[in-house]
Amino acid sequence: MISLSDLRQFKTQGRKFSCLTCYDASMAKGMEVAEIDTILIGDSLGMTIQGHDSTLPVTVADMAYHTAAVRRANQHAFILCDLPFMSYATLNDALVNAKTVMQAGAQMVKIEGGAWLAETVQVLTRNGIPVCVHLGLTPQSVHVFGGYKLQAKTREAADQLIADCKAVVEAGAAILLLECVPAQMGKEIAELFPHVPVIGIGAGADTDGQVLVVQDMLGLTFGKVARFVRNFMTEQTGETAIVDAFKAYHLAVQDKSFPSKEHTFQVEL
Repeated sequence: MISLSDLRQFKTQGRKFSCLTCYDASMAKGMEVAEIDTILIGDSLGMTIQGHDSTLPVTVADMAYHTAAVRRANQHAFILCDLPFMSYATLNDALVNAKTVMQAGAQMVKIEGGAWLAETVQVLTRNGIPVCVHLGLTPQSVHVFGGYKLQAKTREAADQLIADCKAVVEAGAAILLLECVPAQMGKEIAELFPHVPVIGIGAGADTDGQVLVVQDMLGLTFGKVARFVRNFMTEQTGETAIVDAFKAYHLAVQDKSFPSKEHTFQVEL
């Protein structure tokens, strides 16, 4: 089973690692066969599984249920689990709800925000709960942003993002996840923290790992597809097509052919 120590070693070695969202046992077993390195039980299940138009309705009980299903079927990947909207608004909420999903099978919790999360990160880490902090475009704050938009587009905004990253890393954040930021930012932040793996989604090719929503990379997104999405299913055929798509994604991350420039945001800062 891959551990947090392994991910840190991957970064030191320059070995890119793969991450996919997953919500059920069948997909989790397929990802085990494909040797996907990390799995995120994302609150994206609100849209992909439950049919909502955002992640906001998802509950901690939902997250624990799906985490348990994934863990039963996959003993290979390192498993992260989102704490959903408003489930870590207070320190007590964060501890109680993190305990719930960790006991369900998660090895790390993911929370969204910036420097203001420092105390939460510190308290969770002190209590034996590793934390991934999600920065850049944070879907739980979609109404604050006014939609799903590229973040850190100016040098001032980029410097603020870096300051937020420094604050949560100093508080103990073990992994950073950057979403929808210029490729230059993904590179800068990955290089800034030599011992903290950085996962990207729409953050360029220079982050230490890449994550995609599994439905997106299998071509099951109906409507507008995000720039950073690549359909890995199109070239696969036969009974094992889905597992082969997982393998193709894993290898493309490792050999650095994904993401290519067409899947990244090039902004001069």
